[in-house]
Amino acid sequence: MPIFNYYPPKHELTDPELEKKIFRHSLVFPSLFLLAFWLVFLVESTLNVNFAVYGIYPLELKGLKGILFSPFIHSGYKHLAANSIPFFVLSLALFYFYRKLAYRIFILVYFLSGLCVWLGGREAWHIGASGVVYGLASFLFFSGIFRNDVKLLTIAIIVVFLYGGMFWGIFPLKPDVSWESHLWGAASGLLLSIYYRHQGPKRPHFEWEDEPDEDNEADATFFTSTHTAEAYERKDEKNE
Repeated sequence: MPIFNYYPPKHELTDPELEKKIFRHSLVFPSLFLLAFWLVFLVESTLNVNFAVYGIYPLELKGLKGILFSPFIHSGYKHLAANSIPFFVLSLALFYFYRKLAYRIFILVYFLSGLCVWLGGREAWHIGASGVVYGLASFLFFSGIFRNDVKLLTIAIIVVFLYGGMFWGIFPLKPDVSWESHLWGAASGLLLSIYYRHQGPKRPHFEWEDEPDEDNEADATFFTSTHTAEAYERKDEKNE
């Protein structure tokens, strides 16, 4: 199964078969990333080492590498588990519903959120995939609203229903939580949803939207008084 090209020629597959193939493909990228998260955690736990120094440390050259590596590093099992499910669900939704934009959006969310944390975070090591999670959730929510499409708006509502509690994560309520990652991730998703609002999936256009209004003018007229109605009738009689 090709990873970067999953659009076969139109004659190759029927629509249901194509949808199944695209769904299977949409599972690949999130699954590989999730597997990498757990492998890194397993290595860290087994070898009893601390990879936190590969996280983001704001405004320090040593912290720049964290823009690339920090999403793979977690402080413990609970931290990793808390990020795993939303990361998988949201990235799957991105790759399935925003097929032609998915890689671009994912990469931009990944690096923009990390770069903003490096530029504006507290003096501490920032680790974890929560910045990416917030970026994906924000993009799916706002993009669904901006595109005025029922299917995508439904996805936006589901995101709110499942992960609406994440909203409080953008505030500095817990000192040991990188709320900056959450905030800049959400901001990155919002900005990308605005920038790409005219690209990617479009609202379906129905034939009835192009049909002219066939109602007669008389049927659409609202008479405000008996005098107005009589005047309108006299005008019709003259025309006849």
